[in-house]
Amino acid sequence: MESARGGKRHSAAGGLVDFARFVLCGGGVGLASGFAVAALAARLPWALANALVTVVATLLATELHARFTFGAGGRATWRQHLQSAGSAVGAYAVTCAAMLVLHLVLVRPGAVVEQAVYLSASALAGLARFAVLRLVVFARHRSQAAATVRHARLVAVAETRAPAGAGLEGLCRAA
Repeated sequence: MESARGGKRHSAAGGLVDFARFVLCGGGVGLASGFAVAALAARLPWALANALVTVVATLLATELHARFTFGAGGRATWRQHLQSAGSAVGAYAVTCAAMLVLHLVLVRPGAVVEQAVYLSASALAGLARFAVLRLVVFARHRSQAAATVRHARLVAVAETRAPAGAGLEGLCRAA
């Protein structure tokens, strides 16, 4: 895999950079989601509040991941939003299950305990989402971006080797 700066980027190191960006973008959205769910759950059933927040958070996080986390540099496509939504359904199921178990174990857990359980379940689901997003949702876009960088480098090399003002035709004749 190549970086935009021209150097080779080892896939493990690239994965760590992607994961750090994922934690910053997705973790920020996740923390905000925890507070939003708690605020909405005061007025709505918890599962509905979680569903609403999950939809909004997934849209926002997918855009952030497309633009910053996985190096796409642009807006997420509808395909990427749909695939990301599929992984969000799994995350929703994990957080709902965690809260259900919590309420089975403790009749009236406090807000701090609920937040701890919700955020822990979200973090666990987030690890799985990272793998899905990196390996499936944004994988093709990453390879296209790397091909674009390689193509741009080839054009730059070709322009430096061609006689001034000759363009691509002059390069072909010069070769």
